[in-house]
Amino acid sequence: MNLLVCERCGERTDHPQVESGAFVRCVHCGHRWPFQRLPLLCVTGPSGTGKSAVARLLVDSLADRFVVLEQDVLWQAGLRDDGGDHRVFRSAWLRMAAMVHQSGRPVVLVGTVVPQELEPLPERPLFERIDYLCLTCDPAVLAERLRARPAWREWDEPRIAEMLDYAAWICENAAQFEPPMTLLDTTQAPVDETAAAVREWVVGQPVSGARPPLP
Repeated sequence: MNLLVCERCGERTDHPQVESGAFVRCVHCGHRWPFQRLPLLCVTGPSGTGKSAVARLLVDSLADRFVVLEQDVLWQAGLRDDGGDHRVFRSAWLRMAAMVHQSGRPVVLVGTVVPQELEPLPERPLFERIDYLCLTCDPAVLAERLRARPAWREWDEPRIAEMLDYAAWICENAAQFEPPMTLLDTTQAPVDETAAAVREWVVGQPVSGARPPLP
């Protein structure tokens, strides 16, 4: 089901209209139809905090209830818009997640993002809410992790310094974001422990209309 295309008249919109009771209303003909309006769960954080390693473990442990997707899979030409806020990229992911939700399974979206980049988007009403768990790391450890990455990822010192500034900004302001982000420090924890903590957070979020929580 494409929530951007009216099921009756076939017209399309880039600004879906959502009404109470989880109905989409066509802006062209006024037709209303129900859809699955589930929460989106974002596992975010600066580069080097362990998101990709955690995502690999989450896929199996959450497979019977959630769909785990990593943002970078769509980071390609055509979606790397030049505006600096990556609105095209973010909107593409919200549309994709909303489509997946029509199967009744919530999406766990893994990748660097803050609420300010998703909450203003026209696709945001397609979700009951968006919850954010942000992985963090000690600055010195984070810098070493980034320096150890393969050369093709191009983590030179100026770029590392920029990421450290970004990480500090997140830690200082996460509680004031709207909605606020929950922080999880990965500095000392092995990846399996971090994955277990992330899994606990995911299954602890209320998801109306979905299957019962995992044991």
